Amino acid sequence: MESRTFRLLDFPRVLKYLSGLARSSPGEKSCLRIEPLLNPDRLREETDLLHEALEAPGEVFSHFQGFPDLEGLFTHLDQGNVLEEDGFWAISLVLEQSALAKKSLEKLDPLKAPQLASFFASSLWPEKSVQALQRCLNSEGEIKDESSPDLLHIRHELRSLRSQCTKKIDAYLLQNQAALFLQDNYLTLSADRYVLAVKANFKGKFEGIIHDYSQTGETCYLEPLSLVELNNRLQELKQEERQEKFRIMRYLTSLLRQEQDAVSAVYARMVHLDMLFAKTELARDFQGISLRLGGSEIRLLQARHPLLHWESKHTNPIDIKLSPDQQGLILSGGNAGGKTVALKTLGLIALMALSALPVPVQADSRLPHWEKIHPFFGDEQSLDESLSTFTAQINQLVLDWPNMDAKSLVLLDEFGAGTDPSQGAALAQAILDQLLQKKVRFMAATHFPALKAYALGTQRVRAASVLFEPQTRKPLYSIAYDQVGQSQALDVAREQGLPGEILKQAEEYLLLDGEDSSRLLNRLNSLAVDRENEMRKLQQERHELAREKQQWREDNAKKIQALIDEIQDMSRTILKEWREGRTGRKQALKRLKSLKKDLHAQQEPEAPLSEAPKDWTDLQKGRTVQYLPWKKNGTVQEKDEKKQQAKLDLGGISIWASPEEIRTGPLKQSSSETGSIYRAEGDGSGFILDVRGQRSDEAEGSVRRFLDQALLQGRDEFTIIHGKGTGALRQVVKETLLLHEHQITRFHLAPEGQGGDGATIVKLKSKE
Repeated sequence: MESRTFRLLDFPRVLKYLSGLARSSPGEKSCLRIEPLLNPDRLREETDLLHEALEAPGEVFSHFQGFPDLEGLFTHLDQGNVLEEDGFWAISLVLEQSALAKKSLEKLDPLKAPQLASFFASSLWPEKSVQALQRCLNSEGEIKDESSPDLLHIRHELRSLRSQCTKKIDAYLLQNQAALFLQDNYLTLSADRYVLAVKANFKGKFEGIIHDYSQTGETCYLEPLSLVELNNRLQELKQEERQEKFRIMRYLTSLLRQEQDAVSAVYARMVHLDMLFAKTELARDFQGISLRLGGSEIRLLQARHPLLHWESKHTNPIDIKLSPDQQGLILSGGNAGGKTVALKTLGLIALMALSALPVPVQADSRLPHWEKIHPFFGDEQSLDESLSTFTAQINQLVLDWPNMDAKSLVLLDEFGAGTDPSQGAALAQAILDQLLQKKVRFMAATHFPALKAYALGTQRVRAASVLFEPQTRKPLYSIAYDQVGQSQALDVAREQGLPGEILKQAEEYLLLDGEDSSRLLNRLNSLAVDRENEMRKLQQERHELAREKQQWREDNAKKIQALIDEIQDMSRTILKEWREGRTGRKQALKRLKSLKKDLHAQQEPEAPLSEAPKDWTDLQKGRTVQYLPWKKNGTVQEKDEKKQQAKLDLGGISIWASPEEIRTGPLKQSSSETGSIYRAEGDGSGFILDVRGQRSDEAEGSVRRFLDQALLQGRDEFTIIHGKGTGALRQVVKETLLLHEHQITRFHLAPEGQGGDGATIVKLKSKE
């Protein structure tokens, strides 16, 4: 895409603002280099990554800090140079920040944020370099004493010598009472040697070597003879220290050079992460979203131009809509009503979405994946090349025309307005005809009456008009569709203070030309404004009702849950009293029945799970259905036309069922549920326990609890689904039931049509 496109749509200004939100210098540079991603897969990855970042918890980026630029250091390494302490410190900061970011991102749910959770997974981790830098650098970025035994010994001796120098000079000054002759009563350094700052007129009082004078000449820096030997030894040790530090830095440099690819990859990830952070900040600034491109519909809801938002100008959001079977939008209406802004809003948002940037639109907005955007605006005249606006537009059209195709968006602002109106309008219509033939999507703003008529009468083209307030003639910066608008040159001129006599004369000429269609167009504008106001009011009421409904549901759900918790506690108490013999069976059943009525009275009636099959032919082989007695999903295996029954596969168990027991469509169930209980009105066969997927001890406990419930409810029989599998659960169920023979009449495997050896039917003793 050409730089001219970026310039005309103000894309560099967006990137400039974005770069200011980055936390590091390399992040800023990376933001300024952003361009549209023409590879669909790459664009989808970046768009999805931005979506995950916008949905991620705020603390994900809370510890993210700035970091230094390493590009110069990588060049230094490539040239074979040894890095200095500052270079190691910069790399250490980047690796430290990377480790924190990596740890933070890995805490995210990989199902909700797969790309963000594995953001650093594709990068090699420079483990050796990280450990070496942590071992050799202190918190100030300096080489530690412990980096090597030799360095530790040298620095220990250096500290000892400095201490000796201090003690020796203190004793010397005290012995000779020479403090009065000093400019400063302490040792200082000159030429990297310990010296005394002596007042210049008393320099003869001391035996020693003068190394330097101050700028004023009032102070001389004198090395006492008693310090010469110590200073010489200090120089030797400092040289040894420099050599040992260089050896350590050379070692660290060689280690970094070995892992340079890994360090570069981690650094690139950090720059990418900083750019991603800046994008999230940009999205929060104008309440933007991550927009995935695709399809053929243009649907920008409540779109805003970012620059107008940042410059605190009028930012009324607009809707830009074209259905998949519509190719072009022609926008007309009053001057200064927002036509050019609408074109630039579409073009800039398309550029931003193509660059995986957040865009200031509402959710459920859509845009095609264009690869080229060709803007033609009315300010392209060139004084240097002696080109008028019209000529400049034609020249650019000639250059762009071969590249316009179905993957292009063309923006035409007052195209043809710089020449004779009739010829300009005819040329513009011919260009739009050809764009339609080439299947190019376009949006045009015009004042030409011929193009307004073209918009209303041409297939695959939609007309729209910017609106203005009927009484004040002020622009509303809103778009009404499927109508044309009146140009308001005279109103704009009047507002700008043009003399009244000129305006009056212009109105007379307008009447003479027979062009007074203002009454009709004003009426259309008024109707459109009324319609927009009504739609806006209805939308607000709809949002308010939805909010109230959601609040009511949440409040009601809390009340119901509290009631359920209370009833469950009471049920457990009743069951405990019955087991301990403190209450009789009939009394316990009566109390449980009362609790059940209270619960049903509070709960909302459930909506039907799905529709019953309309006829027998709906139950086709392989179709997913619900088996109502068990409330389980199943698949139709075969049909018995004579008996009018269907054989269902319920997770490995085969059941013959009638159409009345079946509902189409799958039942939503939690995959984490085990030991599920299904109850159905009617005979006891609808009272079912499913223990598939449980461990042996869990299944044993489920069977015992379920048996207690069945007895308390006065059931005659119930079914336990354990599946076929290895037979282990079937054996656990059998052994558990044998321990309760005093409560059971008998139990047996289900008939083939009711689950076969994947289910056990239990008959209970009647008990008064």
